[in-house]
Amino acid sequence: MLYDAYEVQRSFLAGASRMASMGAGWLNNPANPFGYGSMGPVVAASLDVFAHASAPRGKPEFGIDEVQVGKSLVAVDERVVLKKPFGQLKHFRKVDVADPGPKLLIVAPMSGHFATLLRGTVARMLPKHDVYITDWRDAKMVPVEEGDFDLDDYIDYLVAFLEQIGPGAHMLAVCQPSVPAFAATALMNADKHPATPRSLTMMGGPVDTREAPTAVNSLATERPHAWFQRNVIATVPMIYPGAGRQVYPGFLQLAGFMTMNLGSHLVSHWEMFKHLVVGDEESADSTREFYDEYRSVADLDAAFYLQTVDVVFQRHLLPKGEFRHRGRLVDPKAITRTALLTIEGERDDISGLGQTRAALDLAAKLSAAKKQYLMAKDVGHYGIFNGRKWRERIAPVVEKFIAANAR
Repeated sequence: MLYDAYEVQRSFLAGASRMASMGAGWLNNPANPFGYGSMGPVVAASLDVFAHASAPRGKPEFGIDEVQVGKSLVAVDERVVLKKPFGQLKHFRKVDVADPGPKLLIVAPMSGHFATLLRGTVARMLPKHDVYITDWRDAKMVPVEEGDFDLDDYIDYLVAFLEQIGPGAHMLAVCQPSVPAFAATALMNADKHPATPRSLTMMGGPVDTREAPTAVNSLATERPHAWFQRNVIATVPMIYPGAGRQVYPGFLQLAGFMTMNLGSHLVSHWEMFKHLVVGDEESADSTREFYDEYRSVADLDAAFYLQTVDVVFQRHLLPKGEFRHRGRLVDPKAITRTALLTIEGERDDISGLGQTRAALDLAAKLSAAKKQYLMAKDVGHYGIFNGRKWRERIAPVVEKFIAANAR
């Protein structure tokens, strides 16, 4: 019923958004004399902000058509090279480039937002690397006949993606996938798998959430596991291909994201309103672009979400040495071939300091020469993988680390 009620509300808001957009366009029309009154720009800006905030959103596009490689502008061919029910492996191939650089698998989080949230990560690494990314599917679009998707499946997908890319690849996990990426790396090292990654970079990931717990961690531990099953899991309505599937809906995740930093979001929209009033469309567009991405969210399969809450945030099985993949114990001490880089943001309010670094201690048999840690000063969670500080201060460290472990 919760999902059905949301769909009814969404349909009403979609109509209201279109009406508000039409009203803003009418007031902004140079031929309309009402637009020149003292209240014209204010009302138009108000309608524009409302229209943008209430508009329905689908999956965004990466839109990376070209990249600067040295002094040349090179075309980029975005293509899917492996497709599975709950996700696909996407390759950003630089056209007519003899040496595309080290193969790099960027593992996007399955935590609500689409992989396009890492557009800036991809764009920054693309000039010097042959970039692939995990493009996870919205669970409401996956028919129930495809079965459930859980943490074990996530690890299997990463192994399959690395196999598709081939030997010699590097892996970069952003936030939530640090745990399954670390587990997959341990299993592949133990098996001496030919596609074992040469390096694994983990950025702001919840490897051990007992370290410097944040509000996100506290939410997961203050309530019993059954509470999450009763209160945040819903059934996909009949209007979607995944009708009947149990999911953690994207709209609930978005509500949680917005509530965590509600003041900042209100200020952003107030600033957008002021930019529109004075006709500063360029500044307003930057806010629009951010929220177009931020508000685009996907449903998560209930099995994956509930297992992650239980295993990662409540029982801490990985740092305790009790994490299992399909009944097999995952041993971080098996990591002896893959170099590890852990990156944390000083101001990260989602994954606290020490949570990602814990992976270095867990990989006790990996030589110190193959371990590296970076604490990015004055950087929050999203700044670790996007924005100016990522491009100028963090990405160069990742590039150097990959180059140092290319063989």
